[in-house]
Amino acid sequence: MNHAIEFEALAKRYDALAALDGISACVPRGRVIGLLGHNGAGKSTLIKLILGLIAPSGGRLEVLGQSPWRAHALRRRIGYLPESATFYGNLTGRELLDYLARLKQAPRAQIATLLDRVGLAHAADRRIGTYSKGMRQRLGLAQALLGSPDLVLLDEPTTGLDPQATRELYRIVGELRADGRCVLVSSHLLAELEPHIDGALILRQGKLLAAGSLHALGEQAALPAQVLLRSRELATGELLARLETHGLSPQARPDGRLELQVPRAGKLRMLRELLADPAIVDLDVREPTLAQLYDWLGAGPPSTAEVAA
Repeated sequence: MNHAIEFEALAKRYDALAALDGISACVPRGRVIGLLGHNGAGKSTLIKLILGLIAPSGGRLEVLGQSPWRAHALRRRIGYLPESATFYGNLTGRELLDYLARLKQAPRAQIATLLDRVGLAHAADRRIGTYSKGMRQRLGLAQALLGSPDLVLLDEPTTGLDPQATRELYRIVGELRADGRCVLVSSHLLAELEPHIDGALILRQGKLLAAGSLHALGEQAALPAQVLLRSRELATGELLARLETHGLSPQARPDGRLELQVPRAGKLRMLRELLADPAIVDLDVREPTLAQLYDWLGAGPPSTAEVAA
């Protein structure tokens, strides 16, 4: 079995509302996948289906080779960090993990290691009620990793985390990938998420707009590449004239560089010509960002007319 999650024509309806409208995709093992979409896109519904908390209205869903709403033991192989994790404030961090480990039938010997892994070893015996929001989030990550799950679902995992804690979280995500585990991360922070994911599932109003690797999505979008140039000061005018003969419209940036949007179809030819131009002293190529792909797919919130319809 190569897929951690596989669904086909998956649907979930609440009376007249289609929370998910016949979506199909596969999520491979050993990958970190972003689950993207604005509020109301269907992300939470998909997560609940994967966890087996609700049953679908139609279609097929397999998680680690099983139907999640029929195989209750499957939940021991899944870790989940909800967006707003709430814990018993009168317990210590260690006591909470001990309680949850017994519920999940996970090895209690893991607890000290997990607390250290998420940076809470120093606060293990403090009451959770005294924890900051970021500490509670790190504790939530620790409980999601109880039992060394094969699939980890993280819903807005960096909420309340400072930059250092965010880096540590994504370091752990990278370790899970290296161990062959699958991580599904739901986040609105696209720029923060992009360096850490292998691909994305992008939802809008219950429909799946795109699924695949970031490279595949970029090829599908065929968006132009952004090229930043720095030229010799005396040759800038000559360079501008040459660029305009190629149909390019360079824009001056505050940092003194020129910005070009180079069509993907002729990108390699144009880059060769730019690299050979004696007026250019520096060149930087940037592929379309995840946010640009997201906008290109039209994954933003629905318009007033769409909501009314």
